[in-house]
Amino acid sequence: MGESSNEWQAWLNSLDAGGRAAAESLRARFEALGAVDGGDWAKSEICEDLPHLARFMLLRSLWRGPIGSWSGPDAFDQLPAAQRLLAAGANEEDLVRLAQVIAFEAVCATLDELDSGSDVNVSGIDVGWLVMESAEDGSPTGRALSGLHEDLLSMDPSGRDGADFWH
Repeated sequence: MGESSNEWQAWLNSLDAGGRAAAESLRARFEALGAVDGGDWAKSEICEDLPHLARFMLLRSLWRGPIGSWSGPDAFDQLPAAQRLLAAGANEEDLVRLAQVIAFEAVCATLDELDSGSDVNVSGIDVGWLVMESAEDGSPTGRALSGLHEDLLSMDPSGRDGADFWH
C-alpha cells in the first residue's frame, strides 16, 4: 500500500465525475476514521467491489473494544482475580498485556470461525454462516466480509501490529 498522490490523481482522472466524487468521499471517510492509506482502501473497494469500509470499521471496533479496552484506567476494578494479583505485587502493565493478548487470541479465533463459514469438525450438517456488509437501513448489500482475521493486526492503534504483545 502507499499509493503516491500522482497515482491517486491519475486513477481519479480515469473515472467519470460521479466516480471521482464517490472515490474522494470514500477516501475522506477512511482518513477521518484514521486509516493509513485511505486512498488505497477506497480504490480497492471501488475497483474490486470489496466492502473495505465495513471491514475496516468492524476490525477497528474489535481492536478498540475487546482488545484495547484493557488498557483503560479502571479495566481491572471489577475483577477480583486481577485485584488480588495487583495486591500481591503483579505488574499492572504485564496484566494489561496479558489481558490484551488473551482478548486478541479470542477475537482471532472468532474471526477464523466466521471466515471458515462452517464448523469444519462436523460433517453431515449443511448449514454455515456469512458475515455481510449492510446498508444504512440494515439491509444486506450482498458483499461478504471475508478474510477478516488477515487484517486484525493492522488495526493496532499503536502502529506496531501487536508486536508489543509478545514482549
